[in-house]
Amino acid sequence: MYAIVEIAGQQFKVAKDQKVFVNRLSGEEGDSVSFDKVLLTGDGDNINLGAPAIDGALVGAKITRHLKGDKVIVFKKKRRKGYKKKNGHRQSLTEIVIESIDVKGGKKAASAKKEEAPKETKSDKKSEDLSQYTVAELKEMAKEKGLEGYSSMKKAELIEALS
Repeated sequence: MYAIVEIAGQQFKVAKDQKVFVNRLSGEEGDSVSFDKVLLTGDGDNINLGAPAIDGALVGAKITRHLKGDKVIVFKKKRRKGYKKKNGHRQSLTEIVIESIDVKGGKKAASAKKEEAPKETKSDKKSEDLSQYTVAELKEMAKEKGLEGYSSMKKAELIEALS
């Protein structure tokens, strides 16, 4: 089982017992942290996709150590001017080990969405069907219906005129 989770502003694909280096997290070594912004989970062919995150899904991790990354040299130079600047940078990192991927709420949220879908009215379904078409196809439909001024209409206007 794997999950795509957002940690400290970056997205990582993680699996259980995997070591991940992320930007420095607050917390001591040995502390347990959990991340609730799980964007996707996968288990074989079963994939849960959040919009934008899966409700109730958690990824549990343990902070193993804080460290600094490799040094990055930043060298600036302007030729023929005698201008040279050399700077270095070491990113502060935290190594975490993924302990668990918990998807309790993910399946319930997906089933709730499926239940809500059939309750839509017929006019909503018709407008959804029209929104799937491209602007060129909508203009062709408007031409067949005999609408005037369809060539200068935008997609939303075309959908409104056709429904």
